[in-house]
Amino acid sequence: MFGNMGNMSNMMKKVQKLQADMAKLQEELKTRTLESTAGGGAVKIVVNGEKQILSIKIDPAAADPQDLEMLEDMIMAAVNEALKKVDDMMAQEMGKLTGGMKIPGMF
Repeated sequence: MFGNMGNMSNMMKKVQKLQADMAKLQEELKTRTLESTAGGGAVKIVVNGEKQILSIKIDPAAADPQDLEMLEDMIMAAVNEALKKVDDMMAQEMGKLTGGMKIPGMF
């Protein structure tokens, strides 16, 4: 009977360590930056791990006043790809901590 209590205690310690490691990793990942481009590099977006856009660079040649819709589409594509990269990075790093175990509500 008391053996099971020891196993439960060890498991709780492991869970607490995992939670602490995950919190630490989440904080670290917030400082990482990822870059995405669209239109063959005409639009470049840099985001951080908190999904905040840090910079947008647009090649002046892509800013055709007669075709702003194309530029808007390139910006949207670059932003969406950058945000997907953040999600992928988070999932990959969390997977390293959890050994690939899926945790509900996590990325």
